[in-house]
Amino acid sequence: MRPKILVVDDTPGNLVAMRRLLARADADIFEASSGNEALALCLDHQFALVLLDVNMPEMDGFEVAELISEADHLRETPIIFVTAAYADDINRIKGYRSGAVDYIAKPIDDVILQSKVRVFLELYRARALLQQALDELSLRNAQLTNEVAERIRMEQLVRHQATHDALTGLPNRMLFRERMEEAIANDTGDTRYALAYLDIDGFKAVNDEQGHAAGDELLKAIAGRIDARTRATDTVARLGGDEFAVLLHDTPDGATALARCQVLCDAISEPYTLHVGEQRIPARIGASIGVTLFERGADYDDVVIAADVAMYVAKRGGKNRCVLG
Repeated sequence: MRPKILVVDDTPGNLVAMRRLLARADADIFEASSGNEALALCLDHQFALVLLDVNMPEMDGFEVAELISEADHLRETPIIFVTAAYADDINRIKGYRSGAVDYIAKPIDDVILQSKVRVFLELYRARALLQQALDELSLRNAQLTNEVAERIRMEQLVRHQATHDALTGLPNRMLFRERMEEAIANDTGDTRYALAYLDIDGFKAVNDEQGHAAGDELLKAIAGRIDARTRATDTVARLGGDEFAVLLHDTPDGATALARCQVLCDAISEPYTLHVGEQRIPARIGASIGVTLFERGADYDDVVIAADVAMYVAKRGGKNRCVLG
């Protein structure tokens, strides 16, 4: 975009003379014959330079310069006073305080005018290039920020998919093992943990008789009931098929562990109404639960085997019951 220069002078002859002197400035020249006209043009255009006469009726150049410098979007616009009023230091100081960056005394020396205009146009072009580079850098930074955020989101999604059951949204076997091993490693002895293994009694019959869609809805309902009746510090996982596990936090003794598992057993055995398409399918199931306490330093496999054995004891003992192993 070509730079723009605003020439402000209330004398038509002076405007004509300035237009001639600036003909080779490689800029678009705008003219104003009053302060108000100059301010109106400044609102509509971004000028690389304003050549401003001081002695004008109604609003002199000092007032125009002050108004321009007070506007946030205009205060960076360089103003050169073109006037004979700079013959003394007082007017020069007044001009600089009004916002001028330089002055040219009348009668105008065309070499001095063109030299100073050239300098300010070069500064304008350099600033425009810098601003363009900054804008491009800002845009690229925003793009990189978005790319990084998207990559993090995708990594989190992949991580979640790798560590959670797709059907119920619960942690899967891999994540559950991590939580178990963390509990074993971080147990200080003040807080005891228990591991509960749950096998759903009667799930196969529902799945076979009502179809896999009904079986999936039942598994999601079971997961919701278990999750709703455990603590935020516990970990509920689906290990596969109709097997679930719960890492019970802060379980001081066997009686407490059995009581908490009985709550889960009672919740799971309550009647279900499964919504499959437009069908409403009733279902009744139970849960055989094996639970075992463990302490710091316990072997992961030994804890799992103890809970698994207790679960099979519960199943062989009549199902829909809890056994401490």
